[in-house]
Order: sequence, then C-alpha cells, then structure tokens
Amino acid sequence: MKAPPFQYHRPQTREELGTLLSSLENAKILAGGQSLMPMMNLRVLAPDHLIDINRIPGLAGIRETPEGIEIGAMTRQADILSSDVVKARLPLLSRALEHVGHIQTRARGTIGGSCCHLDPSAEQPAMCAILDAEFIVTRPDGHRIVPASEWFEGLLQSALGEQEFLEAIRIKPWAKGHGYGFAEYARRHGDFAIAGGAALIEASKDGRITRAALLSFGIEASPRRLSDAEAALIDQPIGKLDLEPAVAAARALDAMEDVHVTPDYRRHLAGVLIRRALNEACTTLERQP
Repeated sequence: MKAPPFQYHRPQTREELGTLLSSLENAKILAGGQSLMPMMNLRVLAPDHLIDINRIPGLAGIRETPEGIEIGAMTRQADILSSDVVKARLPLLSRALEHVGHIQTRARGTIGGSCCHLDPSAEQPAMCAILDAEFIVTRPDGHRIVPASEWFEGLLQSALGEQEFLEAIRIKPWAKGHGYGFAEYARRHGDFAIAGGAALIEASKDGRITRAALLSFGIEASPRRLSDAEAALIDQPIGKLDLEPAVAAARALDAMEDVHVTPDYRRHLAGVLIRRALNEACTTLERQP
C-alpha cells in the first residue's frame, strides 16, 4: 500500500504554518509521522495537503518554567526518555516512555504528534491526562491553554481546531518523593497496549495518602481518570491500602472490543493493571529518601 496523492508543504516559520492552515482545506500536519504515514498508506486518511513542520525552529525542547515543565510539541520521544529533567521531575512519564515503540520509532516520533493523534492505547496522551497537563495551542489570533480534562473529545479526536497547532505541553510536577506506578499489557513489547494503568500518590509523614491520581487507558476511546477511586484512597495508610475500589472502578469501564480481545477481557486487564500500578506507586514512594 502507498499513500494517496497529496501536495507537500514545508513551512520555515510559525507565520508560514499559520498561513497554510488558514488557507488549505483537508490538510494534515506531519510531525514524526509514526502514526500519520501508516494511516495514509492504508488509506484510512487521505489529506490533500501534508504540512511538514520539522523545519520550524523553537517547537522542540524541554524547559523548566515557574508554571511547570514545558515540553515542545516537536520534542522526540527519545529525547524525553533520556532527559534528566523528566526523569527527576516527571518520573511517571519516563516510566511510560519505556513502553513506547522501539528505538527507531522513538527517534522520530514526537509527543505532540501522539497527543494530537490520540490513539486510545497511546501512552503519552494517557500520561498527560493523569498528570493534568496543559496543552498550549497556537491559533490565528494568538494562543489558548487547553487543560487535559478538555483535550480528549473522543476516538482520535482532540480539541485542536482546524486552523490551530499544538505548540507545547506544560506539566506541573508532583511533590518530590511522590509514588508513581505504570503497567500495561501488549502482545509484544513495543506494540500498542491492549490495556494499561497508571497511578500517582503523595503521602504525609505518618504514611497516609494525601493526594492520588489513577488512570486506565486502552479501555475506552480516551484515557479515563478514576476519580471516585482516587477520592477513596485519601487518608488511607500506605501499608494497609484497600485496592478493591480502584480495581472495581477500572473493571466498570465501558470497554472496547477489537480483533485482539473481548470487552470482558479488556475490563479484566484494566483491573489487574491498575492494581499493579498502585502497588508500584506504593513501592516507589517507600523507596524515597
């Protein structure tokens, strides 16, 4: 298979990109191309115009700001995985990136591309959801900030408008010493996850949970925060954590069906994986100095 005919554009500045987005119909932005190009080759997508933004300066990089860690949309997954800042301040993101594709795809794939494509099984959008990321969007009249709670609009559908592009993702780190856990099930390492779970916790000096975030992904069309289960964890002692509300919440999701698994099996996986993620979060918290 090969892609249908399209017209190729390679803007050099943000202004050129804005002009193209405002003047072209049925256009797609090319970042790393790790999802877009296979979909075009399979004729799932057939854009008339492909806008390559790899030559625009300033869209990549990891910066520490007073508002949090800012990751340019064109930052390669490999660069995020090797970043000392991300490892120290956003360890859950580093943990999840270990499961993203392979060394070849991570060298080209970008966090912005994944967060705009929004495959239900993709790890990076899921981590943005659990970390309450903010998406910095550029549009013809300036910028707007989209919280993660408003970014996901359905299967493969983000809040990005037709004349907008994603500039960066901003994440406020959790407190130093927080616990984090990640688990996913894939047919082979590097494949898209059939299901996954993630957990973040903070605890007081006496070992009781003061803050929690839980998330399942690959189950429904978009990552799903388990808000009621998060609330149920507050004030529980780390050593006697009741995991059943979180497991039950994950297994109550409206699971998808595909050629790999049934909805029932996907719900079963959701429960298993959120349990593993929570156990790992407790372990990493206890190991902190």
